[in-house]
Amino acid sequence: MNIAVLGLGIIGSAWAQNLIADGNAVRCWNRTPKEFPHFYKTIAEAIEGAEAIFIVVADPAAVQSVLEEVLPRIGKGQMVVQSSTISAEWTLKFAAQVEKTGATFLEAPLTGSKAAAAKRETVYYLGGSAEVVERAQALLKPISKAILHVGPTGSASTLKLAMNMNIAGIAQTICESLTLCRAAGISDDAYFAALGRNAAHSPLADLKEPKLREQDYSPQFSLKHMAKDLRLAMETAGKMSLTLAQTALLKQSYERGMEAGWKEDDFIGLIRLLEEE
Repeated sequence: MNIAVLGLGIIGSAWAQNLIADGNAVRCWNRTPKEFPHFYKTIAEAIEGAEAIFIVVADPAAVQSVLEEVLPRIGKGQMVVQSSTISAEWTLKFAAQVEKTGATFLEAPLTGSKAAAAKRETVYYLGGSAEVVERAQALLKPISKAILHVGPTGSASTLKLAMNMNIAGIAQTICESLTLCRAAGISDDAYFAALGRNAAHSPLADLKEPKLREQDYSPQFSLKHMAKDLRLAMETAGKMSLTLAQTALLKQSYERGMEAGWKEDDFIGLIRLLEEE
């Protein structure tokens, strides 16, 4: 296929490399120019002739900026795959903009780390009609391990925010319980051995254990992106008249981490707030 990948961050770059390896004609673009195979300096060049256009950028404002360049150049027969983590409200706005051109819009947020994307283990949450989801299978299956059709457009974005709320909450509990044990003189070996045999054990704990042991906060998923997701989750809840008390408190910790200058670090680096205390 002729495919454009707009956004070469942690996830987009892994997808692009796998799509290229599969023999697709891939053109890539990133807001900040970088050395990358098949890189084009402008969006117009990157999407020329593209059957599918992946958008994997930071937030709603970035998606809107990309679409302003994409919309005048697309039409019937093309598909825009929007994989940035945004809210349902923004998703519906962007879907309307794309569909007005005659092109197809697919809501496709995801779960999976940098390593998962590289290993083709991304899990996609799709929103849209059954017809659109079926059409996307050939595109997404080679770079994923599961594709979940959540419901109509907008529903996948809300589910993605909910899943990231879970991840942020679990990570914070790990950080707090580990800090408690360290303060009591309990070794990391003892802590993680116990956690591995506890009902609260999770794949997230396995993923973050080496980073916590080694104080390695290089990003698998950056603090600034999780902070954005918590903000969008709170905005979504507010429109539903829901109060998410725990998430509201956690959002404050992320704001403190941002103020401390850790926005580019992995979100597990928030443990430093506890260590400072």
